[in-house]
Amino acid sequence: MQIGPYHIDSKVILAPMAGVTDRPFRQLCRAQGAGLVVSEMVTSDSSLWHSRKSRQRLDHRGEAGPISVQIAGGDPQMMADAARLNVDNGAEIIDINMGCPAKKVCKKAAGSALLQDEVLVGDILAAVTAAVDVPVTLKIRTGWSPERRNALNIARIAEDCGIAALAIHGRTRACRFNGTAEYDTIADVVRQSNLPVFCNGDIDSAEKARQVLDHTGAQAVMIGRAAQGRPWIFRQIDHYLRTGRHLPEPPLSQIRDILCTHLGELAEFYGPVMGPRIARKHLGWYLQTMPDSKPFRASFNRLETTIDQHASVRDYFEPLIEREEKAA
Repeated sequence: MQIGPYHIDSKVILAPMAGVTDRPFRQLCRAQGAGLVVSEMVTSDSSLWHSRKSRQRLDHRGEAGPISVQIAGGDPQMMADAARLNVDNGAEIIDINMGCPAKKVCKKAAGSALLQDEVLVGDILAAVTAAVDVPVTLKIRTGWSPERRNALNIARIAEDCGIAALAIHGRTRACRFNGTAEYDTIADVVRQSNLPVFCNGDIDSAEKARQVLDHTGAQAVMIGRAAQGRPWIFRQIDHYLRTGRHLPEPPLSQIRDILCTHLGELAEFYGPVMGPRIARKHLGWYLQTMPDSKPFRASFNRLETTIDQHASVRDYFEPLIEREEKAA
């Protein structure tokens, strides 16, 4: 799969998720087989970039390329300026957010709200692609509502403006994350567009990835929520798409080690106060299918240091690992 000059060696991509796809999580997913990882969205209002949150979202130190940075906004010139500044900061691919359904984003006429105004969509895409000499990609939903699905029109505009690839979530903005994703609209776009298309929405297993690629003809799948607490899903899907064979679930000892590494990286990135606090939501995702995890999660959430968090994780996993090894 090719995005501009960049060859992506896997058909499995990490979706940008606000509050989730920070640098530690991106690096972890890359190590676990993601072919491309996309940053949390960065506002196009560069006057806000001095905030702690924006500074962290703009931090790509140590990341393997190509570095893909998502920008969000509704003003063509501001989006163009933001794209240029991000390229100066190390971005090698600029991704434009026209898919976020969050009210606070849509209220500012950004994210998926833009799908209501196809002229503005074209103005933004033309401004951004003209502003930078790196590939520009676009993430959208199938439309504003089930009655107003216009992904095909948006894809035509994107192709005319020189967009390098298009990611489509199989829901409309009105659907938010309710119901199930539909892929027929995405298949229509694939058939009628020359753009590489990435399919997103409800892809949570290797089999589902294969089914969706077969149904839509898309070039890749983009994984979001299914990677939370399961970063190895990228390796599993990639292996299945290449070989038709399943990789087993990682042993509990490996999950413990991945989790502990993740906790440490969060502390290093966010600092000794915020790191352990942000780690709490990630631990909840890792343990959502673990037996009797609720009491442990409650006690973990009272811990304030990474050292204590590591010790508690090892204590929790030790009897589980012993049982797993005896049963093997």
